[in-house]
Amino acid sequence: MKKFLLASSFALVLSHGLFAKEKSEELTQSRFESLTKLTQVIGTVEKYYVDDVKLQDIVDKAIKGLMQELDAHSSFLDKKSTKEMSIQTNGEFGGLGITVGMRDSALTVISPIDGTPAYEAGVKAGDIILKIDDKSTLNMTLNDAVGLMRGKPKTKIDLTVVRKGENKPIKITIIRDIIKVQSVFAKKIDGDLLYLRIASFDKKVTDKLKEIIKKHTKTKGIVLDLRNNPGGLLTQAISVTDLFVDSGVIVSQKGRDANDEEKFYAKYTNTLTDVPMVVLVNAGSASASEIVSGALQDHKRAIIVGEKTFGKGSVQAVLPIVKDRSENIKLTIAKYYLPSGRTIQAKGITPDIIAYAGKTVTEPSNEFQIKEADLKKHLEEELEKVEDKKTKKEIKSEKVKDKEKVKVEDKEEIITKEDIRNDNQINSAINILKSLIIMK
Repeated sequence: MKKFLLASSFALVLSHGLFAKEKSEELTQSRFESLTKLTQVIGTVEKYYVDDVKLQDIVDKAIKGLMQELDAHSSFLDKKSTKEMSIQTNGEFGGLGITVGMRDSALTVISPIDGTPAYEAGVKAGDIILKIDDKSTLNMTLNDAVGLMRGKPKTKIDLTVVRKGENKPIKITIIRDIIKVQSVFAKKIDGDLLYLRIASFDKKVTDKLKEIIKKHTKTKGIVLDLRNNPGGLLTQAISVTDLFVDSGVIVSQKGRDANDEEKFYAKYTNTLTDVPMVVLVNAGSASASEIVSGALQDHKRAIIVGEKTFGKGSVQAVLPIVKDRSENIKLTIAKYYLPSGRTIQAKGITPDIIAYAGKTVTEPSNEFQIKEADLKKHLEEELEKVEDKKTKKEIKSEKVKDKEKVKVEDKEEIITKEDIRNDNQINSAINILKSLIIMK
């Protein structure tokens, strides 16, 4: 009986071994057939195509097409594209100041960056770029589009965009310039609230925020504005979130292998403040700004206000395909996941409270309505103004100076009532923040 069992076990192991060997051989054969098919197609194109196309060009086009079919963020970087990427990294180029991406195969503006040529010209988040100068963007790759938009400073470029709510395409003329971005600035709201604006996540963001928060220790609440923030460095997104969250996962990164997961945690030693917070987002908020807003939302550390974000939650790596690294592929290798386990990619962050852009709706002002009992006093005050010893020219000059002084101070230090009236989302954020402070 034992001999029979031993023989049966041996036969079972042998059959498993043979099955695994057959499976491996089938896989090898399948790979060989696939590579043969690709080689056959390349050879056929080289031999019979109507124009004389060099083998290197055919291979480059094949790689380019493959990357384009994988997803909107993977791409082939030939020698020219690799060189341009290097120039962009060093900041030595003239640009428009917009971040673009592919949405439903359309070249879409993720966001214009504050104060840049595109921002000043009126480009808006969500605009679909139909033409760059006289070239259609249909079937154009993301890298090709970026290459066309980049150019020498002070040169002109025309973008034809399709915008939601507009009956026909809009032509926008922009003058390229060196892009200089103030990534962080702060203003006060009603004296005891703090408005923090992050335009992009560059390497100095966290240090600047630390400096501002430590300076305003008596702040009762914070409005963190991430609208039209296209993202930036992952490390900065993590460290910014860590300023407000004292423990737990901030974001995780998962690749092809489910077991190969990297998690990034908050540390209580890095936390600077626990005051109530409201975060502003919109369709121009992407990548790093989605990580920050999503993590603060999952940790119930802040109320998210505004509109649904862009939905860019994938990780790209630049991988060389030749020895001298002059040609590369930019390949999606992982996706970001928030503390709750949800993904950002193609889904974005849905705000806790929806607030649309535009002016705040208010009742007509009663400021100049005068009661009958106050009429005489009012007329006397007006008479004093007329009979003032100073000339009209002097009075006008002083008013202009005072107005300019207030304007400069407002721009640098405070969110004015006029700012709030002109921005419904900021108005909503402030009202919600005040409610949170009362409930705390």
